[in-house]
Amino acid sequence: MRETAQRLLLITPPMLSFNTPYPATPGLAGFLRSHGIAVAQADLSLALILRLFSRGGLTRVAAVLTGRRRRTATPAVRQFLRHAAEYISTVDAVIGFLQGRDPTLAYRLAERGVLPEGPRFRPLDASDGAPDDDPLTWAFGALGVQDRARYLASLYLDDLADAIHDGVDPHFELARYGERLAVSASDFGPLAAALAAPPTLVDRMLDELVEENFRFHRPTIVGLTVPFPGTLYGALRVARRLRTLRPRPRIVLGGGYVNTELRALSEPRLFDFVDAVMLDDGEAPLLRYAEWRAGRGGEASLTRIFRRLSGRVVYQAGPPRADSVPGDSATPAFEDLPLGDYLSVIESLTPMLRLWSDGRWNKLSAAHGCYWRRCRFCDTSLPHIARFRPLAADKLADRMAEVIARTGQSGFHFVDEALPPALLRRLSECLLARGIIATWWGNIRFEPAFTPGLARLMARAGCIAVTGGLECANDRLLTLMHKGITLAGAARACRALSEAGLLVHAYLMYGFPTQTVRETVDALEYVRQLFAAGCLHSAFWHRFALTVHSPIAREPEAFGLRLRPGQGGGFARNELAYTEPGAADHARLGEGLRRAVHAYMHGVGIETSVTRWFPARVPRPTLAPGAVARFLGG
Repeated sequence: MRETAQRLLLITPPMLSFNTPYPATPGLAGFLRSHGIAVAQADLSLALILRLFSRGGLTRVAAVLTGRRRRTATPAVRQFLRHAAEYISTVDAVIGFLQGRDPTLAYRLAERGVLPEGPRFRPLDASDGAPDDDPLTWAFGALGVQDRARYLASLYLDDLADAIHDGVDPHFELARYGERLAVSASDFGPLAAALAAPPTLVDRMLDELVEENFRFHRPTIVGLTVPFPGTLYGALRVARRLRTLRPRPRIVLGGGYVNTELRALSEPRLFDFVDAVMLDDGEAPLLRYAEWRAGRGGEASLTRIFRRLSGRVVYQAGPPRADSVPGDSATPAFEDLPLGDYLSVIESLTPMLRLWSDGRWNKLSAAHGCYWRRCRFCDTSLPHIARFRPLAADKLADRMAEVIARTGQSGFHFVDEALPPALLRRLSECLLARGIIATWWGNIRFEPAFTPGLARLMARAGCIAVTGGLECANDRLLTLMHKGITLAGAARACRALSEAGLLVHAYLMYGFPTQTVRETVDALEYVRQLFAAGCLHSAFWHRFALTVHSPIAREPEAFGLRLRPGQGGGFARNELAYTEPGAADHARLGEGLRRAVHAYMHGVGIETSVTRWFPARVPRPTLAPGAVARFLGG
């Protein structure tokens, strides 16, 4: 192959949160540029939002909705049609305000009635603060002018998104695009059919953005990251449009969704859209692919890659060599992304939950993989978890300083599986010693290493919040799942962190194999006591899911599970369907768990019996009312 220069375009497809760049393309761009590869980036998730939520975009939305039968319209569509002129005239100002370009507009936006108010605004007027009601109005009333305006502007965007979803494109949501087509999609057929269907207005806007970026960058290779199911349809929509352009670039697919769900890929139709699918850390596969296309490496050098050869899907692991790990490679490159265009929205009035959508956070990894990697419900067999390699604290501090200098932004979200406490101690000492002013947060394990002394050190060095898994919040189940923490130890870690001034968020799980209804009620009682003690500020419950790469999936019988037959397929494979004979009816508990923590996060109902939150009768908790106080030594 004659040597030719390669130009890579790395694309983040819709839809992802639009307050900050997703970390995949900046990390890959920094690495590839350090190896002499020409790389550009495009965040089409942000670009689609900005095109759709604009005067021109909403004018096109109004034309589509006006041309359809209105008697079948949803409340969101009827609201938009009644107030279309107001939405069109205000949307550019609202977007500019959320981008931080016009902060004084807050004084107008904060006044109820300045913006059209649809169904998303109704909860603001529906609460009286009683335990069984939504306590939203209490928190909203405490907001200052800027935050009040941003919250109202965020509800305004939610109303618009609902109208677009209901009347223009059922695949569209603010943080996902066609997600239902990709979740547990063992059959590629529904995705292929959706991509072949007549395009919606949202599809056409995305096609326009693809063509504009292609004409501007003229890439020879396009890399698409697919971190979540809600980005797969968007990525393939981008690929579909790229296939029609000339000169046609090579298209490669990678990312978190690919790494978890497409490891047994045998579906050849996917390669009607892309030329290659790459697994795990993308640095080495992309570098080898670009070198091969440039004529500087043989086909045998290709690494961790699926391709379609002679009509069949073939996987090539590549020659044995030390892979580059993201933390050891190069500083992420944020500078060619439109950092001033990202929007800070307030999706929740809970201070901790705001962090995911509010503010521009530079996303970094302190370590590759998980230092614990023993939880039996987790995908511990996958390299992004199993292979643990921390970055040296001084090198991480160097990287933070470099990113601050490049972007002018000093906020960091560490996206690690679990930040090692020893590394956090050393990093905090480095930041303080060098006088680096940064604000940061990330995920940890609630273990004894998080002492009051370490928590105070982290706070002095700029840490403002932590998240961590309490899972089923039951000692028997924590032991069964090999979590490596106890209720007593987790309570003490939470108190150390909260007393140091950090916000503390807990991920919670219900429906774990062998879990009883009483154990679930006890877990809620433990969580209630943590909120009452000021150790916890927010929490989220999710239903247990059995994933194919977890230790439980390798021995389901040991947990009383029976896998349902016929779950193979040539496309995605991740969550497994199963039965658990004699199991509790976990589905009826989820709503009560959600309502309880929602109230606790707003300081409401903490003294109420946990049994009140459930619509059906449940047993009283057996966890003693003073259990957490006893764990804390009170």
